[in-house]
Amino acid sequence: MSTLSITGTLKAELIKYLEEQSSAELLDTYLFFLEKKFDLHPVVFVKDKIIYQNADEAVAKITEEGKLWHKTEIKIGYGPPSINEETKKIYICPFTGKVFGDNTHPNPQDAIYDWVSKCPENTEWAGGVRTKRFFISEDPEVIKNYIKPVKEPVSKAVYSSAITGKLFNTKEAVIKDFKQNYLKPIALAEVQSQKRFKPHEDFLVLFQEQLQEEKIEAFVEALAQYEEFHPYVSEWVEEE
Repeated sequence: MSTLSITGTLKAELIKYLEEQSSAELLDTYLFFLEKKFDLHPVVFVKDKIIYQNADEAVAKITEEGKLWHKTEIKIGYGPPSINEETKKIYICPFTGKVFGDNTHPNPQDAIYDWVSKCPENTEWAGGVRTKRFFISEDPEVIKNYIKPVKEPVSKAVYSSAITGKLFNTKEAVIKDFKQNYLKPIALAEVQSQKRFKPHEDFLVLFQEQLQEEKIEAFVEALAQYEEFHPYVSEWVEEE
């Protein structure tokens, strides 16, 4: 059987965990140990129903699949825009840079629909009518670009969320919004018990490798070397 060493830090965290439990099950304790040992912070991307080891891995994998953000261009400064420091949300014409603000127009969404449907620069057609494609952004850094008017339209590279279509000034802003609003923490113990979501294949491999019977036995033997764990180890052995 393979041997397992437990660091002083892990030992202290395990003691604290066990003392806080009314009934310390072996599997739950072992899963807590794995969380700490491998620094696991599982999260669920609810939209795709996939569990990742942590938020950074979720970002990396979803970006790899091209499902997190897209780089695009917006035009800024076509005429004097009605945007000010109090504006929180804007609607942008991708063909001219015309923009409507949530606090400067009574019906900005209706206005942008009407604008792009009649915009001469809009050469996109579908079913005999102009497409009503436009951008939306709540990113303060994107909104700032429209506060000061310029004489000629200026193109600027920005990033759109592949999930919502909203524009952000940087990739980092897209990622921050994704982590805050679209990832849900989940305990490692729940990963193996629930059926709604499935672990990402890389996470699943790690999970299955560590849940082998011999590794759980090695964990119990490692704890048995310390007197503090004897009451728990005895109880687990009796249950077996």
